[in-house]
Amino acid sequence: MAIEVTPASDFDDIATMVGPKRPDANVCWCLSYRIPSKENRALTGTARGDRVRELLDAGPPGVLAYDGDTVVGWAAVARRADTTFATNRRIPHVDDLDAWSIWCVRVRPGHRRQGIAHHLVDGAVHFARSQGAPAVEAYPVDNAGERVDLTMAYVGTRSLFERAGFTLAAPTTSVLDGFPRVLMRRRLG
Repeated sequence: MAIEVTPASDFDDIATMVGPKRPDANVCWCLSYRIPSKENRALTGTARGDRVRELLDAGPPGVLAYDGDTVVGWAAVARRADTTFATNRRIPHVDDLDAWSIWCVRVRPGHRRQGIAHHLVDGAVHFARSQGAPAVEAYPVDNAGERVDLTMAYVGTRSLFERAGFTLAAPTTSVLDGFPRVLMRRRLG
């Protein structure tokens, strides 16, 4: 298996990874940390996909992993200043660097447990670096090796990011699925 990770530039492939099976369904579309909460709550049905198209018009809203022509993974990555992490009270700021954030890593069913999440994190870091990011942050759970419910695993685990060269930058007051979230950071350049 040769996994290739590229900036997310194809709407249909993004939709495959984060969109609903029915276009009118209300699913995340990976918008919950990307746009203000009030706007996120107001979007319903097809308006959610339309909002992702708007983000895509401004540039890739993340990276996609491919196994040949098949999209098998997604990682959301953007400047922290362009996400709700810019004002999140539970996730601290550790300095004034214009850091980028990775907040969602998804692997398509049938392709899990093959290391694709590692490729996605590396690809997200590479993309952020290519855009001039001085550092990349993530906010995974610190699960100490315990099983994380699949619906909550999108934030990743501390060990996933440690293997990608991230280090613990700060604790947070955020908890997901009963596990504390930590701020992990990797300096670039």
